[in-house]
Amino acid sequence: MTTVLIVEDELDMRKLVEMMLTKSGFRTLSAESGLGAYALLEKEQIDIILLDVMMPNEDGFQVCKNIRLTSNIPIIFLTARDANDDKVKGLTIGGDDYILKPFTASELVARIHAVLRRTGRLLYETEQRQLVRGCIKLDEISRKVTVNDVQIPLTLKEYELLYLFMQNPDNVYSREQLLERIWEMEYSGGTRTVDTHIKTLRLKLGKQSKEASDYIQTVWGIGYRFEKAK
Repeated sequence: MTTVLIVEDELDMRKLVEMMLTKSGFRTLSAESGLGAYALLEKEQIDIILLDVMMPNEDGFQVCKNIRLTSNIPIIFLTARDANDDKVKGLTIGGDDYILKPFTASELVARIHAVLRRTGRLLYETEQRQLVRGCIKLDEISRKVTVNDVQIPLTLKEYELLYLFMQNPDNVYSREQLLERIWEMEYSGGTRTVDTHIKTLRLKLGKQSKEASDYIQTVWGIGYRFEKAK
């Protein structure tokens, strides 16, 4: 499993990035400063670093310089500043990529995969990035879903729902939990969007196999779970 170190001084942003990456199958570690990052780098096996630029004391550029004295771990800068000089500086001192805030989970994951492929750090785990449940196969790298080897076109939210279910078979998720995890929304009384997406996901899977659509089961009065139908 790929381990991502998140170096970000803002707690809310740190938690948001952790949630985005955890849902996509990454292991995450986090630090609120350069000092915390250096300590984790000494004792943990880390594959890539997400490094905030604007931090007190040592900013992200200085932290990157210090890391580059002893390590070539890929570094992606996170920043709210769309300044070309900052981008050039970050890449010049050893950064591998630059992402502007705010960003979506899909953009962040795509950038991480791109940097890992470019630096050769994704090669050893490529064969392990598929989830297979019965006739359904989900490829985490290409984000393709197939049923009986036929590709199923899914929207981003449909893919994220199926990915969550396939990662955690037999877990029961309430509609409120799915809203929070997939749509990153707090429950405010309306869960119809969850039911609508589940219905569409089942229909798309069911076009190739009724067995595939039956894996997503309704738990009456609670929500949904993924399991092989009896």
